[in-house]
Amino acid sequence: MVLQRWWQGLRARREQAAVARRAIPDDLWKRTLVRYPFLRRRDDAETAELRRLTSLFLDRKEFSAAGGLKLTDAMVVAIAAQAVLPVLRLGLSRYDGFVGIVVHAGQVVARREVADDDGIVHAYDEVLSGEAMEGGPVMLSWQDVRFAGRGAAIGYNVVIHEFAHVLDMADGLPDGVPLLPAEIAAAEWRRLLRREFETFAQRIERDEETVLDPYGAQAEEEFFAVASEAFFVHPQAMQREHPDLYGMFVRFYRQDPAAETAAPRVRP
Repeated sequence: MVLQRWWQGLRARREQAAVARRAIPDDLWKRTLVRYPFLRRRDDAETAELRRLTSLFLDRKEFSAAGGLKLTDAMVVAIAAQAVLPVLRLGLSRYDGFVGIVVHAGQVVARREVADDDGIVHAYDEVLSGEAMEGGPVMLSWQDVRFAGRGAAIGYNVVIHEFAHVLDMADGLPDGVPLLPAEIAAAEWRRLLRREFETFAQRIERDEETVLDPYGAQAEEEFFAVASEAFFVHPQAMQREHPDLYGMFVRFYRQDPAAETAAPRVRP
């Protein structure tokens, strides 16, 4: 018990030092919340914890720019705060498996190869707004990150999408099943995710309008990522369209964004 208290005290002191090293100025934090309103919580303590974890994230991760882009404090804080949101109550240790974050000015064209059933390899180009690889780095398009404030109205958020993939790959398998708490059985999660995914894919085939990004019909792991986007940035709409999945996400993320997101302040 004494050793445990000593360790907890040491960890707390280290975190306090890290927060002080990467302190976010008040003005910059306020501007970040204005630009990305879905970050605001009704509970001031929750907003303060988001800010604290954002500083810790900045202290633990390494940002780099590509293609001539110049990173600013506003850019890295915006990315870090959105990355932290999914693990606000899960803890930053969920992201311990990688360090690097590479930011491009815009979308990136990646060369892909795939073998068909006959073993013939086909090459093609894929346009990426972001990409998460096991062990890192995470790649992001600043153009898409910057759009996140407006993109919330259509449930789009590239940062949350890619960091949902990070959570998904924690067990080494990108299959839409992250590391689950003891109270959620893997069989229960898989059964609900598969049912929701199949219904969603059928709706996309019929060209129906959906709250979730149609890209989620590609595979269950993409469905988990786009559903996570909507869960945090367009929660009321997702809750209406996917109530069972929303409820499962509340249990997993330990957040209820439809109830916890602060309403925009209206000027008198």
